[in-house]
Amino acid sequence: MALSGYVFRTFFAVRRLKFLAVKCAEHVPDRNYAMPVKKLGKLGPTLEKKVLPVEKDVEKLTTYVCGSNIYKEGEDVKLKDDSEYPDWLWSIRLGKPPDLEELDPNTLEYWRRYNKLAKRRKLQLLKLKNF
Repeated sequence: MALSGYVFRTFFAVRRLKFLAVKCAEHVPDRNYAMPVKKLGKLGPTLEKKVLPVEKDVEKLTTYVCGSNIYKEGEDVKLKDDSEYPDWLWSIRLGKPPDLEELDPNTLEYWRRYNKLAKRRKLQLLKLKNF
């Protein structure tokens, strides 16, 4: 008995679907979906934060560097007179970095700052570009 091409293809297509259905049923992952889910933070279980004591003694705050002792024994570093520290310590810039116009173009610092600002500007322009 000869089967026509259409019947032959249909027969094997149904047979293949049955095979795939059985294979898929065998490989359904069992991950204990019915178990209760524990609350987790973004990076894992959350831990309770330690509350560190805050020093409120004015005398100690003005004479010691509070929190500088990392050991269990000993005491914090005592502050010295201003004349005992180097002069460059008092000229450190604590605010934002200087503008590009304030820097000398013949220095390495100028060109590093220039490249950083150029990259930042390029990225902002690429964000505005419509694709």
